[in-house]
Amino acid sequence: MITGATSGFGRALANKFAQNGYNIIITGRRKERLDDVEKELSAYKVKVLTLNFDVRKRYEVVDSVAGIPEEWKNIDILVNNAGLAVGLEHIDKGNPDDWDRMVDTNMKGLLYVTRSVAPLMVARDKGYIFNIGSIAGKGAYEGGNVYCASKAAVDSLTKSMRIDLLKHNIRVTQIAPGMADTEFSLVRFKGDKEKAGSVYKGIHALSAEDIADVIYYCATLPEHICINDLVITPTQQADVIFNFRK
Repeated sequence: MITGATSGFGRALANKFAQNGYNIIITGRRKERLDDVEKELSAYKVKVLTLNFDVRKRYEVVDSVAGIPEEWKNIDILVNNAGLAVGLEHIDKGNPDDWDRMVDTNMKGLLYVTRSVAPLMVARDKGYIFNIGSIAGKGAYEGGNVYCASKAAVDSLTKSMRIDLLKHNIRVTQIAPGMADTEFSLVRFKGDKEKAGSVYKGIHALSAEDIADVIYYCATLPEHICINDLVITPTQQADVIFNFRK
């Protein structure tokens, strides 16, 4: 089950797992895009279930997961991928609507989905949860304020979830990417393609497929192995601040 499967990491993940014979539950708030991804995955001859909901809306999440057909409830892997950054203003000029959108998606959305799916895993003493964090959760940068805070929360939540679910044989991994050339910056800059493109100028950035490959690798390790935390950056990026542009 992959949240935010309509673009970026989520879409690449759906394709990666489907290519390898996994049946896929894809979720997203954009119905047309969900339909496109479903058609895309049909080429792999696997079963696909689409759930159209917004992770920010708790009762949509609860109702959607509760309504999953019985044969789909044995969810082996959950990827909490839905997330975003909006705006890059200093804290004194920040837009509270942008703050709400980030907190509601990156933190509360992850919690709502996990709260709905984790009991299905606990009942079977089996499962794997991936939380998509960010190197922004490991350090702060100018204008990052609320986005960094929301991803720091993902970092802490992942550690706590790992402890809480330990006795149920459930693995929990945080994937914390650095610069990745997806729709991320386009969303952050509210559709400004020039600003979005400048973020990656001179950098051979990560791709969505790179992240999908890494998650697939972790997911297919023997069950006695759990990668707890994985920070992934382009070779030209050392951390949230330092990078080298050619």
